[in-house]
Amino acid sequence: MQHSDETQRAARREAARLDAESVRGVALTWVDNAGLTRVKAIPTGRLAHVAGRGVGMSPVFDVYLVDDSITTSPHVGGPDGDLRLVPDLERLTVLAAQPGWAWAPVDRYDQEGRPYAACQRLFARRMARRAADRGIELRMGFETEWVVQRDGTCPWTGPAYGMARVVELSDYVDEVLGALGAQGVEVLQIHPEYAAGQFEVSVAPADPVGAADLAVLVRETVRAVSLRHGLTALFGPVVEAGGVGNGGHLHLSLWREGRNLCRGGDGPFGMTGDSESFLAGVLGALPALLAIGAPTPASYLRLEPSRWAGVFQCWGLENREAALRFITGAPDDPDGANAEVKCFDAAANPYLVTGAVIAAGLAGLEAGARLPAPVQGDPAVTGGAAVPGGATGAGAAGGEATGGTGEPRTCTGTARREAGTGPARLPRSLPEALEHFESSEVLREALGDALFEAIAAVRRAESELFAGRAPQQIADATRGRY
Repeated sequence: MQHSDETQRAARREAARLDAESVRGVALTWVDNAGLTRVKAIPTGRLAHVAGRGVGMSPVFDVYLVDDSITTSPHVGGPDGDLRLVPDLERLTVLAAQPGWAWAPVDRYDQEGRPYAACQRLFARRMARRAADRGIELRMGFETEWVVQRDGTCPWTGPAYGMARVVELSDYVDEVLGALGAQGVEVLQIHPEYAAGQFEVSVAPADPVGAADLAVLVRETVRAVSLRHGLTALFGPVVEAGGVGNGGHLHLSLWREGRNLCRGGDGPFGMTGDSESFLAGVLGALPALLAIGAPTPASYLRLEPSRWAGVFQCWGLENREAALRFITGAPDDPDGANAEVKCFDAAANPYLVTGAVIAAGLAGLEAGARLPAPVQGDPAVTGGAAVPGGATGAGAAGGEATGGTGEPRTCTGTARREAGTGPARLPRSLPEALEHFESSEVLREALGDALFEAIAAVRRAESELFAGRAPQQIADATRGRY
């Protein structure tokens, strides 16, 4: 925690600004391991004090489940202890759709002012710094998908991706855009999605911590605007069992000294070697990363083939069925080249996602990993036909990263498959993903024992919580919680 005079002066200036804008309360948020955004709110006049000393909160929330029941873990759990929530004043934002309110994300410290070992936001910051030590800057951005309903139903009849849905809800979409713009959020696009009443908004990329902050801010803004229109926004992975769910896709690109490493190289589709190794690390770790990015039993109702959910451990150029989709961008757009992880959803803690993806990517970079051949078409239909000449390395099928010798170099293991059946199917259940996660030395080292074990405990407890329930029961219990 910082107690410097400059911090106090900055906080007083911000408090005066908020007071001048008739802001009376500041929501201080963090995201727990179940993916729920938790909050402590303070009066604006307390901002200077809280910026230096923080506000108290029990560490037990790191083992809360989606239904607010509580589990425990070897390092976190029980009624003892206290933390200090310290707002990041650089992210302080007046909320356009909540008059009288501002928002700031927090970092968490112990009572002695030391970084809390299980703070997800500090974990993401630590991984970003680890990448910077390798001379790599990550730019990341989340897609936010949600379904809007009125009184528990979806009365809009407009087709998927259809202009009719924008017309039906034009005032609502206009206010979403207006509120995000007033908060300084740069929207790249907003459109109707596949499912009834479903929308998606994409915002400009940011640093890894900033991208996670934006994911929280965008979601809560959409929620507030929806309520002002008498609507309920549902962000859960699945709203209706058997239907298309809400993704939380992550886009990322690697930069060094102002150069996008996802283009201008001699690797697959113009990647540089560092970019390829990083992405190979991510691809190889996807079975374990699912326990971070698809964190609830409801997630696995969404992960079905032929729904653009990315359920196969493969990658491809502009392939929306691959778990890792590579986008080259236009030749004259240096910012356009990036990769998209498609198998994550809106139940994920975005700070855990950005940090864990960086950890996996850096492991691939350290190993000199190479991507397998890219896949063309829907693997569920084609069996995973490779694109000729699309990769520089031999690469093991199913996304197992390989080094220059052609021998497998895996970061956290690969999903199971049978020989000759094409790309591996990613885990089909949370317990299966958890098995991969718990065997990942890369993620354990990056997260640290306290955070790693708390995540595993929450995943295990939620698996037990929903064991034996019908798919629609799982969807009903989770769709409105995130």
